[in-house]
Amino acid sequence: MSVDFATIKKTQRAGWETGDYPRVGNTLQIIAELLVESADVRSGTRALDVACGQGNAAIAAARRFAAATGVDYAVNLLAKGRERAAVEGLDVEFTEGDAEALPLPDGHFDLTMSTVGVMFAPDHQRAADELVRVTSVGGRIALASWTPAGMVGEMFRTVARWAPPPAGVRPATLWGTREHLDGLFGDRVEWISVTERQYVFRYLSPEHFSEWFRDFYGPITRLSGGLSQEDLATFAAELGDVARQYNKADDGTVAAPADYLEVVGIRRR
Repeated sequence: MSVDFATIKKTQRAGWETGDYPRVGNTLQIIAELLVESADVRSGTRALDVACGQGNAAIAAARRFAAATGVDYAVNLLAKGRERAAVEGLDVEFTEGDAEALPLPDGHFDLTMSTVGVMFAPDHQRAADELVRVTSVGGRIALASWTPAGMVGEMFRTVARWAPPPAGVRPATLWGTREHLDGLFGDRVEWISVTERQYVFRYLSPEHFSEWFRDFYGPITRLSGGLSQEDLATFAAELGDVARQYNKADDGTVAAPADYLEVVGIRRR
């Protein structure tokens, strides 16, 4: 099946540039902090954050005095990343670029990372090839990706019922499985650390969770804007039910664990 990845990416980019994704992304900072620790980032390391959004992993690396770069194709998210780095007095270079065609030289980075970012590139193989290309032989690739199971996987399935993904595009959450990563990277990368982790979504209530994602998570914001009032009410309730289904809190708030896979590998060739 021929897939028009260019058109798909144009639509995706419009989604990420809708709403205010950093309001959601900033809450996920702990994922990046754990990732750079697992990758054993050192001061002076040339570290790249691919599909960086507002720069969580780049900023985490820069806090450890790495030479950090963030790349994303959503210019509004890059602007937020620059603001965040400036506030903290961190030296991070933010560059506009496509995860499937990185505007960066071969083998330049000691550490190439992505936290729930590169997984959304529609052409999985091309994105994986780019991660390998820009990483030095002997350098590390570190990824954190939502899994098909668990809360985020269920949220994406809920969204897909209202906005089915383009034909031929594989689910982003496949990046959260070891089998898919082995297929994408083969013997080019030796995974030295594979860890199943959980991120806990914490919100005031299931309704607050639903509202927050509808207001700020670009692709969901864009979807919500195209629904009738009746359909929007139904969709909003379904998002709230996702948080309710996984919620462990007993005080009316949300504390809902979501599974993700953290991997660190060494580029062997």
